[in-house]
Amino acid sequence: MTSQPRRALILVDIQNDFCEGGSLPVPGGADVAARVADHVAAQGRSYAAVVATADWHQDPGDHFGDPPDYVDSWPVHCVVGTDGALFHPNVTPALGHVDAIFRKGLHAAAYSGFEGSTATDGQQEGLADWLRDKGVEAVDVVGIATDHCVRATALDASANGFATRVLLDLTAGVAPETTAAALAQLRDAGVEITRQA
Repeated sequence: MTSQPRRALILVDIQNDFCEGGSLPVPGGADVAARVADHVAAQGRSYAAVVATADWHQDPGDHFGDPPDYVDSWPVHCVVGTDGALFHPNVTPALGHVDAIFRKGLHAAAYSGFEGSTATDGQQEGLADWLRDKGVEAVDVVGIATDHCVRATALDASANGFATRVLLDLTAGVAPETTAAALAQLRDAGVEITRQA
């Protein structure tokens, strides 16, 4: 009988600006925030670790467009020190289970949580090293948006050698076409697309 891999849960960018009422809202974002909180309440203890990622922009260059093209440039969002950068209230109950937060994109676009870092004992540590230090071998990825930061985070998780699943019912995508393309890309990269356990 083989033992189950040590698995972490990655909550991707469940922030006010990406939910209804924010500057770059994704349809269903607030609902996903609530469902992720329910999942963490029910399943959080089964994970070796729970982490969150967050857009944390100060001056990300041409990531902010005027006007935005909604492909490579976007409306101003998740600016350090604004309410839009805070985690959505619906996911707040889950935050007590979060072991570390990886903020990304201070001076660049940074779609993947693996581009973020956290300060631990004065040291900046990246997500891949942090997970390896905890003995994590597999990850579940949830959050916003399926076709952008969830996609990028899951691709990087797989590329870093973690067995990766996206829990599709705990994500929200910007548009059906780009979400379908993202899911095809994820499957091609060996990422499992499934639903919450």
